[in-house]
Amino acid sequence: MRLFRKYFSWRVCAAGLALALLCAASAPVSAQKNKKKKDQTADSNTAPILPTLPVSDSQAVDQAIGEMLGYWQLGDTDSLRKYYADDVAVVSGTWEPPVVGWDNFLKSYQAQRAQAQSARLERSNTLIKVTGNFAWATYQFAYSAVAEGKIVVFHGHTSLVLIRQGDRWVITLNHSSITDSITANQPATADIAQPAKP
Repeated sequence: MRLFRKYFSWRVCAAGLALALLCAASAPVSAQKNKKKKDQTADSNTAPILPTLPVSDSQAVDQAIGEMLGYWQLGDTDSLRKYYADDVAVVSGTWEPPVVGWDNFLKSYQAQRAQAQSARLERSNTLIKVTGNFAWATYQFAYSAVAEGKIVVFHGHTSLVLIRQGDRWVITLNHSSITDSITANQPATADIAQPAKP
């Protein structure tokens, strides 16, 4: 029995020592794997690569119109510029000659924007047709703003002709017509009803 215990304890000690050496040897490998995983995770967090779904030409035109109108409302002329051709022709809803060229349109836009505060334009019922490198779009709009101390509201239609330039669509003709307009005195802020307290 003593021989068995001696033999058994020697085996247990040898197995324990082998296990300790195995754990010690595998720790650096495991640490390297963890470091690689952390590096990959850090890389994937800083620069995620998302697959882009293909967009149809009609969707690209619709997106370009929406972005253009967003920049138009914000007054961001630098961003607005990329949606207009150099030789754009713009026909407004008022009785005035067409505005031709980006520079002339920019002056007209800035003059209009200087006269209006809180301008808002909503687009609806958009119809888009694409043929090759040309597209036209038409939509209804509701424009509201405060001008000369009065609330003005215009409803109308806009028709756009766009051309493809590289991978984007730019407006080469913008024609708007006003179907009706409403002007009302702007209420004084003290006259605006405040919600009742519960």
